[in-house]
Amino acid sequence: MKDVGLRIRIDRDLREQFLKACQADDKPAAQVIREFMRAYVAERGADSAIMHGGVKEKDNGVEP
Repeated sequence: MKDVGLRIRIDRDLREQFLKACQADDKPAAQVIREFMRAYVAERGADSAIMHGGVKEKDNGVEP
């Protein structure tokens, strides 16, 4: 279920290189980013962010 978005700012050249790499792998950029996020969370442990003051319950993790 997709119910929220994440907006980030990145260097234009990095974005273009990333999109070309995704096209070469025939994968949508959003899918690649979600895969990275899942792997990152799994590597660090699901509770790691909460224990270190990152994302709190009912906090969407987006800075105002």
